[in-house]
Amino acid sequence: MKKSLGTLAGIVLIALSGSALADEQLEIGKKIYERAFGRGCGTCHDIASNPQLTELVKAGQLDRAKFEQVLKEGRGGMPKAIEEIMKNKAVEKAGYGEDQAVDALYEYIKSK
Repeated sequence: MKKSLGTLAGIVLIALSGSALADEQLEIGKKIYERAFGRGCGTCHDIASNPQLTELVKAGQLDRAKFEQVLKEGRGGMPKAIEEIMKNKAVEKAGYGEDQAVDALYEYIKSK
């Protein structure tokens, strides 16, 4: 019985830490979205005349790999954004690399 309680406590701690990491990731993604280029991604992507980024991500029409490619190479009127993302204070503070920062932004957009 004692061993079962210890195992259960360990599982609960792992689940809670995973939840905390997911919350941190979404918070960092939100900060990137709100602060990129000083005015945020929504300045361009939350207006009717531009592609609806959130809907494309949620519908699976813009997968994670293509999303990263656009951030790194730009596309149409979209400038290269990865350097700007990596300068974000929340990204720096968390010690995120490029993959983690892109994951955070992508997951935040999916959650909107």
